[in-house]
Amino acid sequence: MSTTKTVTTEDGLRLAVEQHGDPSNPCVVCVHGYPDNRSVWDEVVTRLAESYHVVTYDVRGAGESERPAERDGYRLDRLVDDLAEVVNAVAPEKAVHLLAHDWGSIQSWHALTDQRLRTRIRSLTSISGPSLDHAASWVREQLRKPTPKRLGKLFRQLARSGYIGFFQLPVLPELAWRSGMLRKVLRGLDDSARYCSPRTSDAVAGLELYRENMSSRPRGTRLPRTEVPVQVLAPNRDAFVTAALQTEVRAHVSELFVRGLAGGHWIPRQRPEQVARCAAELVEHLENGTRKRELLRARVSDDDSGFEHRLVVVTGAGNGIGRATALAFAANGAEVVVTDVDEQAARRTAHQARAAGGTATAHALDVSDEAATYRLADRVREEHGVADIVVNNAGVGLAGKFSDTTGADWREVLGVNLLGVVHGCLAFTEQQIEHGQGGRIINISSAAAYLPVKGLSVYSTSKSAVLTLSERLDAELAEHGISVTAVCPGAVHTGITGTARFVGVDAARQRQRRETATRLYRLRGFGPEKAAAAVLRAAGHPAPVVPVTTEARIGLLLSRFAPGMLRAAARTGPKVR
Repeated sequence: MSTTKTVTTEDGLRLAVEQHGDPSNPCVVCVHGYPDNRSVWDEVVTRLAESYHVVTYDVRGAGESERPAERDGYRLDRLVDDLAEVVNAVAPEKAVHLLAHDWGSIQSWHALTDQRLRTRIRSLTSISGPSLDHAASWVREQLRKPTPKRLGKLFRQLARSGYIGFFQLPVLPELAWRSGMLRKVLRGLDDSARYCSPRTSDAVAGLELYRENMSSRPRGTRLPRTEVPVQVLAPNRDAFVTAALQTEVRAHVSELFVRGLAGGHWIPRQRPEQVARCAAELVEHLENGTRKRELLRARVSDDDSGFEHRLVVVTGAGNGIGRATALAFAANGAEVVVTDVDEQAARRTAHQARAAGGTATAHALDVSDEAATYRLADRVREEHGVADIVVNNAGVGLAGKFSDTTGADWREVLGVNLLGVVHGCLAFTEQQIEHGQGGRIINISSAAAYLPVKGLSVYSTSKSAVLTLSERLDAELAEHGISVTAVCPGAVHTGITGTARFVGVDAARQRQRRETATRLYRLRGFGPEKAAAAVLRAAGHPAPVVPVTTEARIGLLLSRFAPGMLRAAARTGPKVR
């Protein structure tokens, strides 16, 4: 149910305002940007109105609101005056939460330091629209300390801001809109622009926003700071505003939350369910004290460290690298879901994590069972939320001559080492894509994936496939903000040498080979804790391939630059017996 009303501004313009939901509920005022009108929020409003009093309005010059007769009517201060009038009209006795996009965000940032609105705004969720004062300061900061990284960020933003200069020109921007050419350009630049269907009259009138405000902004000596909590939603494929420009505002905000979303500039239309959920979580946090893990994870503080408030799933975590990884994540503040085909082993790992002050739960899982993996993923989502990091670690070892292997051997090893990874990727990335806030997938491969060692035909094939899968998925899932890393350990002393099967030998010989392999790996002196540290580094700073141990790093280099040398060494190596 919705009602409409007209609000008259200080300079006599009439603004079209629409209200949704119960006015006794917390009030969320949605402020649209250019070249849109209030309809940009329609799908977001549908999701919020059940719990909140949601207000949308056409800013001056757009939709059903009246247009100023002169250019100075589009001045930023006038827009803030309008916002104040709307807030006073729809919620005269309580503070409101702002949800703003593009130019709506620009004016909302400006409103946060306005004396009249200082006590009337409870929070701001900003999308694709920085404070103009903060943006100018950010540009100066990149130039003040011009490191390659800073200059790279600056040039990326400048490349996306070229349209601002074009909008300053007389006549041509109007012609570009009226001819339809600018619509085509927008859709070529940003895939979410297909959701943007502005009225030509709104687009033409709104050009005055740029002409009035972008070239004549006063440059104060003291940047405005706000005590109002601010949440920045930064789409990862925004063609006009980089994440750095939007999010690097910690010095100007007392309480800042930052979330990266998978989508383009018009994400309110493209992914309204994400926008509504994120906005609602901040409102609930401030109104009712509800502490959602995802919102807490998004909070930016000066002492951010570790993986606090992250949800991590580790398969095969009953022993070895999996156990060390689960314990390391828990020690760094993550909530860990420990899985293993051996439920008791998983319980022991979870108990160790909790005994050390971490948070962990244990579940039995045979990763070769696709249906069981999906059931676990659904259960994790229901009980804990969508996993931020998934470590597909579960694996089995098998060695011996290729001629001694059977089809059953191949099915067993590929079922766990390869299909187990496939099942984990399918089940959890499906949730991460739907959730829209990115994620990390870390697949444990092996240096055997690229080192042609005799006697490891089955094992190496499975790990090579994991490496290839990871590299392809990293490229494919990048648009969703999901990174995929293949971690490739070398000789790491874990329990796998004690459980690996050696084909073509009797029981006594197999036991002897296991003992020999375990002894050699122990002498190597590289424990699972060091491999776990590499996994955590990959989770914090994603890379497509992470070799672990010296031999793994050297082997990776040789496999790429001197593969013939490796093949020759493999041919002349000891025979497999």
